[in-house]
Amino acid sequence: MTKLILKISEEEIQKKIKEIAARISIDYSGKKLVLIGILKGSFIFLADLSRQLSIEHEIDFVGASSYSGTETTGIIQFTKMPDLPLEGKEILIVEDIVDTGRTLTVLVKYFKTLKPSSVKICSLIDKNERRELDIDIDYSCFDIEKGFIVGYGLDYNEKYRNLPAIFDLEC
Repeated sequence: MTKLILKISEEEIQKKIKEIAARISIDYSGKKLVLIGILKGSFIFLADLSRQLSIEHEIDFVGASSYSGTETTGIIQFTKMPDLPLEGKEILIVEDIVDTGRTLTVLVKYFKTLKPSSVKICSLIDKNERRELDIDIDYSCFDIEKGFIVGYGLDYNEKYRNLPAIFDLEC
């Protein structure tokens, strides 16, 4: 039997996004910012973050995945590449959750080959339980030590993304 236990409320999420967006707006004022969401999990976070920014910015997406169910396969698969020209622009990768660090390590390395001005990371969740690679997260809304979480874009086999808050999924 599947059980959902509230971990982070909708109100807490929205409050933290406003705080992070204010910091990003200051840090990137007057710069050519491109938010690049990692599909599929980041789309809700990216949309809310984008609406809270007070500066001009562009949006693009990259598809990358390493999960099957609750386990990482260890193999990063690209399913979509960015469409915008990124040379000379400030790239802010927007991710739903940083877990092992493998996907973001590969993405940062890839984006640096496109000659941007900078590449930084903004994550809704920084989860350290299974971290394998050391990766700098420039903007993080929440730190979580362990658990399998769903909601607010995070899924389990493509389910639960639509939940407005974040829950621990207990199977």
